[in-house]
Amino acid sequence: MDSKEIKTIYIIAICGTGMASLAGLLQKAGYRVTGSDANVYPPMSTLLENAGIAIKPGYKKENITDEIDLVVVGNAVSKDNEEVLAVQSTGIPYISMPQALSRFFLEGRKSLVVTGTHGKTTTSAMLSWVFEACGQKPGFMVGGWLKNFDTNHKLPGGDWFVSEGDEYDTAFFDKGPKFLHYRPYAAILTSIEFDHADIYRDLDHIKEAFRKFMKIIDPKGFLLVEFSDQNTKDVINSAPCEVETYGFSEQADWQVADYKFEDGHGRFTLNHKGKAVGQFHLPMIGRHNILNSAAVTAMALKCGLSADAVAEGLKSFKGIKRRQEVVGEKNGVTVIDDFAHHPTAIHLTLEGAKDAWPGHRIWAVFEPRSATSRRKVFEQSLPDSFRLADQTIIADLFAPDKLQEEERLDPKQVVATIRAQGREAHFFPTVEEIVNYIAEHQQPGDVVMIMSSGGFDGIHQKLLDRL
Repeated sequence: MDSKEIKTIYIIAICGTGMASLAGLLQKAGYRVTGSDANVYPPMSTLLENAGIAIKPGYKKENITDEIDLVVVGNAVSKDNEEVLAVQSTGIPYISMPQALSRFFLEGRKSLVVTGTHGKTTTSAMLSWVFEACGQKPGFMVGGWLKNFDTNHKLPGGDWFVSEGDEYDTAFFDKGPKFLHYRPYAAILTSIEFDHADIYRDLDHIKEAFRKFMKIIDPKGFLLVEFSDQNTKDVINSAPCEVETYGFSEQADWQVADYKFEDGHGRFTLNHKGKAVGQFHLPMIGRHNILNSAAVTAMALKCGLSADAVAEGLKSFKGIKRRQEVVGEKNGVTVIDDFAHHPTAIHLTLEGAKDAWPGHRIWAVFEPRSATSRRKVFEQSLPDSFRLADQTIIADLFAPDKLQEEERLDPKQVVATIRAQGREAHFFPTVEEIVNYIAEHQQPGDVVMIMSSGGFDGIHQKLLDRL
């Protein structure tokens, strides 16, 4: 069916982060959008309700009616889903979320894709804002809530579209990575590490996915890759386009120099092949965010934006929710929310906290919630990722029953290893126990970094209420 003939689009699993963003984009583009989900809860349900998009609770074959022209199926939906079976029996065409993004918003535009194991959300959000601040009116779809825009998606008003390039699989009928649908004109590759143990066998399996992505970058475009990441070296050879590196090394094409942090802000000088480009400021902490900013700056300059305009954009970037987000302060204790769930991300998050609050006690509170962090695969590396924390608390696994017992991470073992290294660590199964312990042992000036890829049973507000 031609896109011009489509009027009504139905989305199965509409409350997922990417799916709700797509629903908002489609509605703003003039389509009538509705959908269903088994889990209707904020913030995505709120986004959809505010947009006037009706959500049907639960999956029911009766929801699939003749007035639907196209169905978008989320990657959390199985092939025996009641609505999927109804769609197939009626012959209504169906596609995946990445296919829909490509078909309706990327065709005919210059697609800028940010990919890699770490930093995708922050970097794509920053890139979106810098292009907006430079007057480019980009479209974007990002897996986080951008404070500058107060949303996670925006309809394009010009040639550019920014996407967070996810290597997770696409749908039950397409087990390839989502990012293979994103038609990259240019891309940023931040890093490659083993992740998504539920769908990838090992590091080589993940590298193969990234090689496929490299091959589809526009030959007229370019790739920016972080210089020091060893796992990218044998992947970027597949790219048919210009490849440049960024990083702290003098050997990087885009070299970061003279970076420092003051009062929660960072600044750095960027050089391109030995020539100074300019000095840049960002209202963020963490060495990794300096790298993210350098990648964004390099991409913006290569796309023709001016260094002065990019500098102003970076300076006014407000960040995204759930990425080192200060959610409150009470009795001298600062409570921070962060999405970190991979050992490398946990270490970088704590490193950023140490930079921002030198001399303060840093608490690390971690919920093993993601598909990979709940598995044994990181049991040996997790203890070391908490080495910068003065106090570490690990909660019980989220939904342990979804894994075989022999597959599950043992939080008690992680805590025992940390203690054996001479550091403070505790295992508390419930949020109530965690909140009570922190409240009884906190001191003014403490910084509590709460890390989870989900809601963590509302621990942030519960802690603030208890302090």
